[in-house]
Amino acid sequence: MVILGIDPGYATIGYGVIEKRTNGLVPIDYGVVTTPKTEGLPVRLAMIDEQITALIKKYKPDSIAVEELFFNTNITTGIKVAQARGVIMVCAVKECGKLYEYTPLQIKQALTGNGRAEKAQIQFMVRALLGLKETPKPDDAADALAAAICHANTNSYSQRIME
Repeated sequence: MVILGIDPGYATIGYGVIEKRTNGLVPIDYGVVTTPKTEGLPVRLAMIDEQITALIKKYKPDSIAVEELFFNTNITTGIKVAQARGVIMVCAVKECGKLYEYTPLQIKQALTGNGRAEKAQIQFMVRALLGLKETPKPDDAADALAAAICHANTNSYSQRIME
């Protein structure tokens, strides 16, 4: 089973592709999709649509796991990220049909057993579970891999929002 994990954003969107096999998890690819600050939000959203669609077509995931938003104090940034996340979700439904959402707490719990784990703990577990020599960079890519791992290891599909 191939899983695409996505850490949403509008300037930088992390992605991680893994395959769940009977003998464990295998990393396929990870990285980021970026949009230039010089472009307006509508153009950046169109770029996200294009790039996420290309990733889905390239890797043909069986399912897509997207991290839910966690709002800090900057509501303006949060709204832009929410709009980008909406584009990502539409791409996922149109191109794959199997979309799952996980909160940061669920992802941390699935990887470390602690819903309040620090970023370094999550990165360590991503590296360990995927047998990577180094922590995936940037952090957005590691977060996307964590979402994919969470999905691969969860027995509850109650988080599915579209099939």
